[in-house]
Amino acid sequence: MEVSTKTKGIVNVADEKILEFPEGIMGFEAYKKYALIESEYEPFIWLQSVEEQNLAFLLIDPFLICNDYEADIDDLTLSKIGIVSAEELVIMTIVTIPSDDSAITANFLGPIVINRKNNKCLQVVLNDNRWNTKFNIIEALKKKGE
Repeated sequence: MEVSTKTKGIVNVADEKILEFPEGIMGFEAYKKYALIESEYEPFIWLQSVEEQNLAFLLIDPFLICNDYEADIDDLTLSKIGIVSAEELVIMTIVTIPSDDSAITANFLGPIVINRKNNKCLQVVLNDNRWNTKFNIIEALKKKGE
């Protein structure tokens, strides 16, 4: 499938690599289908809407940033996208890069959950006061390196 992207023009994505968000992403519920597109800056990856070229989210694996990150998601929620075992589960977080000089952050409170077996996804809101929507990536990486 040809996908018009926000940052890379038109790219080809295998149909079996298209992700589906049955409930959409918070604030963008109308858009259900996305593709993962490599970013020019590892370890980031683009979550590109295949329905709207200008809708893309930068993602990162939260475990690369924070060793003690936990996303405690109940089985009923995970069953919405067919997850029955931890091996099927991929967790990513949405990154915000502000236009001013403020911090680059990741939304640790609202991770993206991907079922790698069937490509169904959802965004969840964690009930855990350790995490927030503006987790400072650079500070966390500095602490991790110490």
